[in-house]
Amino acid sequence: MKVSFARRRRILDIVATDATFERTEHRGQEVWLGKCLHCNAYLVIGLDGEPISRATIEHIVPQVHGGTDDLGNLGLACARCNQGKGTRHDRHFRRDARVRDIVDRLLARRRERWRDPDEA
Repeated sequence: MKVSFARRRRILDIVATDATFERTEHRGQEVWLGKCLHCNAYLVIGLDGEPISRATIEHIVPQVHGGTDDLGNLGLACARCNQGKGTRHDRHFRRDARVRDIVDRLLARRRERWRDPDEA
């Protein structure tokens, strides 16, 4: 399924600020290859921002609990991890310390992976 231009642009913004993503050749085409914010599985993104693998945009602090579209709160995750977090954890964010720990770890991982967009 093709994603909208705005979504592809946002994915490319995340790629530009995530040091795990590198431009490389994959199956005969130039792509961005990086890692899921959760499990480190490889994610493949076309140079136009179209996910080739099942990459999704992860809101680390859930939107329903005040999470924003700020790049520091966004990462790329495989669909399985993103759906699992959303289904099992996001609704419990405010009242479950374990869920807040998960979010804190993901925010720390995002900061560790951060790169200046001009370096991409």
